[in-house]
Amino acid sequence: MNKITKVMLTSFFTNIFLSLIKIITGLLGHAGALVADGFHSLSDTITDIFAIIGSKISNKPADKEHPLGHGKAEYVTCVFIGLIILFMGCFIIYNSLFDDRTIPSMFVATVTLITIFLKLLLSKFLLYKGKVYQSSILTASGKESFSDVLSSFIVLVSVLLAQFADKYSIFMYADAVAMFIVGLLILKIAYGVLNESISNLLDEQVTDTEYINKIQSIINKHEEVKNIDRLIIIKEGPFYKIDIEVSMDKNMKLSQSHNIVENIETEIKNFDNKIKYIIIHTNPYEKTIY
Repeated sequence: MNKITKVMLTSFFTNIFLSLIKIITGLLGHAGALVADGFHSLSDTITDIFAIIGSKISNKPADKEHPLGHGKAEYVTCVFIGLIILFMGCFIIYNSLFDDRTIPSMFVATVTLITIFLKLLLSKFLLYKGKVYQSSILTASGKESFSDVLSSFIVLVSVLLAQFADKYSIFMYADAVAMFIVGLLILKIAYGVLNESISNLLDEQVTDTEYINKIQSIINKHEEVKNIDRLIIIKEGPFYKIDIEVSMDKNMKLSQSHNIVENIETEIKNFDNKIKYIIIHTNPYEKTIY
């Protein structure tokens, strides 16, 4: 079991617990917003399952049919996560418009406060591990978990406002308004996850200038390289794929240029173990005379 899978299992069981607590408390306390929030948390467990599967597939080694490995499976998984979040957002908004108007009990506020604290810890944990392991799956799951923190906070506010419905009738709609806002927040997260995942599926480049400069400095250490004509770093799931073109003396022996290219490839891979696939093409260099 790899590290990412272990993290996702922790998230899975935590979300199962929190979603059941929210749904049961929401039903007993007549809080539609909390029930919706519970189903939102339950959707986390579904996304965690997809995340675990995607992590396993993306780390599979290259084979005959997939010479560059299975890294993009991670992005496909994130698309499924985004679609699930999108569905949940639409479902919650729909229910906010047609549910009966009720006043939740104060017990709901206490339970909601506890779930906010636990979910915030889970979100920070997932985002931290996503950064450490450079995993878009963990990052997507962490962002979704944070949206759950925001939605639970809105539920808490709505429960408190609903207690004044006897004096101010407008607060009778606090629960429904909270459900609607929760739905909008979820739709926003869904857009972010889908947008990033689809961009990565379309071979998004790494644009970190500092990182690119370090790769260039490794190449330029070889004095035989007269110019870097092309350097593209593509995200390939948990790995990077690099496409390089360099110019060298056109009179250089093929064996010599081959050895230089091999040395460059080795040095780049030693610089960062996320760089798994490197293609280096050499062009003949001719000094331009003006």
